[in-house]
Amino acid sequence: MNYHDIITIDPGKRSGKPCIRGMRITVYDILEYLAGGMTEAEILEDFSELTSEDIIAVKTDWLHC
Repeated sequence: MNYHDIITIDPGKRSGKPCIRGMRITVYDILEYLAGGMTEAEILEDFSELTSEDIIAVKTDWLHC
């Protein structure tokens, strides 16, 4: 899977921060939720537009930084 299709950067959205599939949810937002103790299931429950694949893409992207 090419996670670059999930993590997008648009200069006009969220000041060019990496976002999930063009939404206004940033990679940093997801990492912050995970670091704060939220589980993947809790994040997916709070943000129904996200998928497990989105969370995996965020984790994978973070590991390759």
